Amino acid sequence: MNAPLIWIGFPLILAIILWIPRRANITALLGGLSSLILAGVAWLLPIDTAIRLSSNLSIKISSSIAILGRQITISPTDQPLISLLFGLASLWFFGASAAGIARRLIPLGYGIIALLIASLSVEPFLYAALLIQTAILIAIPLLSPPEQRPGRGIIRFLIYQTLAMPFILSAGWLMAGVESSPGDIELLTQSATLLALGFAFLLAIFPLYSWIPLLMEEASPYAMGFILWLLPSVTLLFAISFLDRYTWLREFDQLNNALRSAGLLMVTTGGIWAAFQHHLGRIMGYATIVNTGFSLLALSLFPDYKLSAFFLLMIPQALGLIVWSLALSVVKMRENSLIYKEMRGMLQRYPIIIIGLIIAHFSASGLPLMANFPPILAIWEGVARQTLIAAFWLGLGLAGLFTGAIRSLAIMVRSPEDQLWELNGSLLQNILIGIGIFFILILGFFPQLIHPILTTLPAAFAHLSG
Repeated sequence: MNAPLIWIGFPLILAIILWIPRRANITALLGGLSSLILAGVAWLLPIDTAIRLSSNLSIKISSSIAILGRQITISPTDQPLISLLFGLASLWFFGASAAGIARRLIPLGYGIIALLIASLSVEPFLYAALLIQTAILIAIPLLSPPEQRPGRGIIRFLIYQTLAMPFILSAGWLMAGVESSPGDIELLTQSATLLALGFAFLLAIFPLYSWIPLLMEEASPYAMGFILWLLPSVTLLFAISFLDRYTWLREFDQLNNALRSAGLLMVTTGGIWAAFQHHLGRIMGYATIVNTGFSLLALSLFPDYKLSAFFLLMIPQALGLIVWSLALSVVKMRENSLIYKEMRGMLQRYPIIIIGLIIAHFSASGLPLMANFPPILAIWEGVARQTLIAAFWLGLGLAGLFTGAIRSLAIMVRSPEDQLWELNGSLLQNILIGIGIFFILILGFFPQLIHPILTTLPAAFAHLSG
């Protein structure tokens, strides 16, 4: 038995098997439980260590497997990271039935997760770009079902993500020359530039994120939330692996300035444009752009904070996106619209669902006592120590996102005087969103609950966490 078969091969098998159940709630239950089990196994079972089952029987999970001459390796230090990815994926899968897309999201989601984990584990690393591209192709039927005519958003998504591949592959080819000639400044600059362009397309760095608000209008908000959580998270981990692998790259003079500038552009433009939207889905899209911006800012602080600020963001951001996208999916399914003028009085008709939407929005804005507040405050403080001008622009972006939340709340509480309070939405939808609200608030009050995870996750990147 080996680790890649457990956390890559088995999810690929599940991606096929989970097309079989005809009922969405069964698919969601099986998918969520399977992902939770994979997370638990990654957390508890050691790799490359014999496990004694009885006096004459023991098993050992080997760390690598060779496929077509390529090595796929999952080391013991990678286990907490894999556990986190599958643990968060299980939350998405449990909620997929309430969002109405379980039979599509869960099988395709397992395929995407398996390929993205393989991209983090394959050697030589150039094959990772091809695995990421395959995962992106699998995401297309998730975001644009066969019966639906593809819109501008899905076409831009495919084009921009595909354009990233030649840049990353070219950068990898040049890096082979950098290792043999580390003093060649021109070659270093060319490699870093191509790599930056590749990740700019993958992460939808300003101004390459126009597909996000467009797709938020065209696709299921829950499917988009899943992709906007998983793809940037794994892409950023892939980028961190480059920094960990190449000394010249993490010591590159302009690296921190480039990361900080890109992050500030994402936070500022995403937050300001969120303040002027009239579509709830587009607002969430711009909030995910702000999330990516904060992740880049966290990486720009790694000389001081190592990777703690980056990993501190992962759980609150994912939890907020789950609640937000589920609430939007419920509203869209029942009202067939997410436009402001159709949202009047929604709080009295869907109280728990709308409260979940607003709480997730406030959390993304960094409101105190919400899950995102501790990591946002830590990053804001770190940026302010470097330059107060950057801290001002960061605050402006957060103010724009907060303004969008206030505008959404104002339109939803405005209702006719004779409108009665109702509790619409299914029992499952209200329960799941209620649980999500609870955990957003709990992580806001007690951020130390995720501290055990922060102590283990950075170990996967030895040169950055030491």
